[in-house]
Amino acid sequence: MKRFYCGCVKEQCLKLDGNKFDIVVADPPWWNKYIRRLKNANEKLSYSMMYNEDIAAIPVQNLISGNCLIAVWCTNAPSNVAAVKNIIFPKWGVEYVGTWYWMKVTVDLQPLCSFGSGCKKQPYERIILGKVGDINDIPDDQVVVSVPSALHSQKPPLLDILTPFVKTENPQTLELFARYLLPNTTSVGYEPLKWQHESLYEEVT
Repeated sequence: MKRFYCGCVKEQCLKLDGNKFDIVVADPPWWNKYIRRLKNANEKLSYSMMYNEDIAAIPVQNLISGNCLIAVWCTNAPSNVAAVKNIIFPKWGVEYVGTWYWMKVTVDLQPLCSFGSGCKKQPYERIILGKVGDINDIPDDQVVVSVPSALHSQKPPLLDILTPFVKTENPQTLELFARYLLPNTTSVGYEPLKWQHESLYEEVT
């Protein structure tokens, strides 16, 4: 079953109270200076950014099953990485278990850009993993490799690679800040149908 709730993530999660999910994936709109500059130039190019404390205030802890795997997409900013581990996960009642990396490559399997240092753009993003209860052992520093979508900020679906680590058969998944629908997933956010638009698909005859 797949369903979606369109609106403020915090408010929609309150409506879901009583539901329990075995996998939770979140792609928060982290506060970002680059996006802020785009917003100043053109309002349509931006989205509503959130402070770390506001993300932590989303009542995820009420929606987590007794044995749940949580994955949070995170920028490489040290402040955001620390916030997931030290603010957001503790508020949600989640134990940090490891970090994976999404390596973005070209069709020739080369890094999308050079590896930088400091605040320079990197060819990878982080997936910070946490758990509640009992799940299968998760390897740390796993690398997920794919060619990124041409659509801004679209992440690859994680359901198939996360499912083997939960012990529930046919796990129910919650995706926060969703932009497209996935099987057996409850999608929540302002744009859960954004990348379902027919203009993004070609008709096959």
